[in-house]
Amino acid sequence: MATVFQIAALIAMLAVAIVLLRGLWNMMRAGDSNTSQKLMQMRVFIQFIAIVLIVGALYFARPA
Repeated sequence: MATVFQIAALIAMLAVAIVLLRGLWNMMRAGDSNTSQKLMQMRVFIQFIAIVLIVGALYFARPA
């Protein structure tokens, strides 16, 4: 079970990095501010999911 949480947490962290880079790219090219706001909201939501998955991975990886 811990392995599933670890893999899911890694995928979530990768998703956070991708959304962050997309937001930075949009900001550097002076893109639409509404898009930047949506990307920031998406990043915060994905970060929450990543934290929950990391805590789950730590919980299931602890010794019995």
